[in-house]
Amino acid sequence: MPSEVRRQAGAGSAQSLLMTMLGEYLLPHGEPVWTSALLHVLAGLGVEEKSARQALSRTAAKGWIVSERSGRRVRWALTGAGHTLLSEGAERIYSFGRERETWDGRWLVLLASVPESKRDLRHQLRTGLTWAGLGSPVPGVWISPHASREAEAKQVVERLGLGSALSFCGPFAGIGSERGMVEQAWHLDELAAAYDGFVREFAGLRPASGDQVLLAQIRLVHEWRRFPRLDPQLPLELLPPHWIGVRAANLFNDLHGEWRGAARERWAALAVEG
Repeated sequence: MPSEVRRQAGAGSAQSLLMTMLGEYLLPHGEPVWTSALLHVLAGLGVEEKSARQALSRTAAKGWIVSERSGRRVRWALTGAGHTLLSEGAERIYSFGRERETWDGRWLVLLASVPESKRDLRHQLRTGLTWAGLGSPVPGVWISPHASREAEAKQVVERLGLGSALSFCGPFAGIGSERGMVEQAWHLDELAAAYDGFVREFAGLRPASGDQVLLAQIRLVHEWRRFPRLDPQLPLELLPPHWIGVRAANLFNDLHGEWRGAARERWAALAVEG
């Protein structure tokens, strides 16, 4: 088992692994799955039974899954809220990295600051804008080469009640370095290192059928799903030559397609057998 997954499982992210499983298999199939099947797969991912059962309980408490009892056995189905949540996540995860928009050279600039005393609000702002793909080269300033992200950024600042925020769009001018601004906003060296780790983890992996390919597919998706939060999908003009993110995206799509059939076949068997 990859060391990163082992660390995550040990750090209490059993629920995150469970959500990856549900999005990859329960969402497209729609058929409820037995508790024993979920515990079996989570065990293969290094999650102890106690942590796995806690993950199920917490996910149910959030209203994303619901239990159905059949005699002494229990199986789980997605709720409407769970279906919506996972559908939105799947759209972003599986489409991520495939295509890049043609860039017109304009930047979206957002001026939005929160006093240091309001740490929770600052965290919510950073989380929301980062998820929207914006980066911050200096405190209080957020940027994106995708002008279309303004609508999403507006939702974030309005939800947080930041009525003093301002935004505008335009090309980079003559002061400073555009590439330097990009590096300050997104730390591309760290992102490249994360992509390199992903490629090293999976490039040579050739799982056998059955549980091995099922677990490999879940680990693949679980590792890939963090990149939409890390990578703002900058235009190629703003990235270093031979950007490793392109190679990583191609690897994910190739392996996901290659393993899909056998992994879903194994899942279907477990879902029936329990």
